[in-house]
Amino acid sequence: MFVIGITGGIGSGKTSVADIFRSKGVRVLDADEISREVTGPGGAALPEICELFGKKSIDSDHSMNRKFIASLVFSNRKKLDLLSKTVHKYVLQKIAAELGLEREKGAKLIVLDVPIPVKKGFADICNQIWVISADESIRMDRLIARGMDADDARRRMDMQMTREEYEEMADIVIVNDNGKEDLLACVEKNIVEQLHERGIRI
Repeated sequence: MFVIGITGGIGSGKTSVADIFRSKGVRVLDADEISREVTGPGGAALPEICELFGKKSIDSDHSMNRKFIASLVFSNRKKLDLLSKTVHKYVLQKIAAELGLEREKGAKLIVLDVPIPVKKGFADICNQIWVISADESIRMDRLIARGMDADDARRRMDMQMTREEYEEMADIVIVNDNGKEDLLACVEKNIVEQLHERGIRI
């Protein structure tokens, strides 16, 4: 089974690339979606989050209090790192379990959509890492177009790795500065070059 890890900074377009694979019938494991699951009502990460950040970190519906947690972590790198480490542990456990099931089914290709590319549990289980990269000003424009406040967008971008740090860990870099058609053409080109030669047709 061939595992492609897709990553990149917020606003770079990694979800658009993951959606291209979905449209071709490829199973995509979305780390953000799994993160919402493990921090949602009754989620596996909640007891540890409560222990670390106090009772206010859990909402009345027994899910993580996202507003409270955001107020703590997006201005404090240490607290963000602590939250990320905790949630990632449960996300990566779920990813590992899902990969095991897909391997048993005989799947030829699985895509991981992961915004924060940790080495253990992501980089070390991927056959290739595709980094989706875009100019910072373009990313900012996209986030504002989504309805995000400019200051909030800047804070979130600053908390992530730099464009150069993402690209350093890439096997494939896909630059997404020029719109959907250009992005699709670039992804299709890499699918032919990287997958067809390995006997994987999608």
